[in-house]
Amino acid sequence: MDVDFSPLIDNWRFFASGFGVTVALSVISAITSLLAGLVIALLRLYGPRWLSRLLVFYVDTMRAIPILVVLVWIYFAFPILAGVTFPPFWAALVGLTLHIAAYAAEIIRAGIESIRPGQTRAGLALGMSRAQILRKIILPQATIRMLPAFGSVLTMAIKDTAIATVIAVPELMHRAETVAGQSYRPVEVFTAVMVLYFLLLFPVTRVVDRAYQKLAHLGRS
Repeated sequence: MDVDFSPLIDNWRFFASGFGVTVALSVISAITSLLAGLVIALLRLYGPRWLSRLLVFYVDTMRAIPILVVLVWIYFAFPILAGVTFPPFWAALVGLTLHIAAYAAEIIRAGIESIRPGQTRAGLALGMSRAQILRKIILPQATIRMLPAFGSVLTMAIKDTAIATVIAVPELMHRAETVAGQSYRPVEVFTAVMVLYFLLLFPVTRVVDRAYQKLAHLGRS
């Protein structure tokens, strides 16, 4: 089999724009997922019992439904029910956030609960409010303990953007399918896409791991 990478060279701007969309969608969905996960975890831990039960149902539901189904439902079914149509990028962002936030919420909840209760009692004995204890004592330690899991959330956000191609988000995988179909060079095109995802993901995992190694002692108690 002859190898021809000319379709990649001829369409590098097309690929670059798709790669930019992938990075933007990954970063924004990771941020929104972590923020939403933090709110969900705090409400589940410190909110009223009825709300905690609803959030448990949400978390379990999102973890039981494939991300592909969530994206397709938001893009195709939600507009019919609500009369509100999302552009492909925003539909993907909403779907990724709803799905990944469920995992992030469980990570954050576990991180907070891993801090010994004695630290809370010590803070109360010093006259600190529960909000101050959470902000100054619990969250700083829990955040360090959660770093490896946060790396997994970021990795998940980056990889799951490839699924957004099914709702026509012009990200890297969607552009690759277009070029592969036009050039009849799927081996070269998809191999290049695999390499690009590796170059994007590998540094992320290494940076998070290195940061945890340097800060891990701060999370011990």
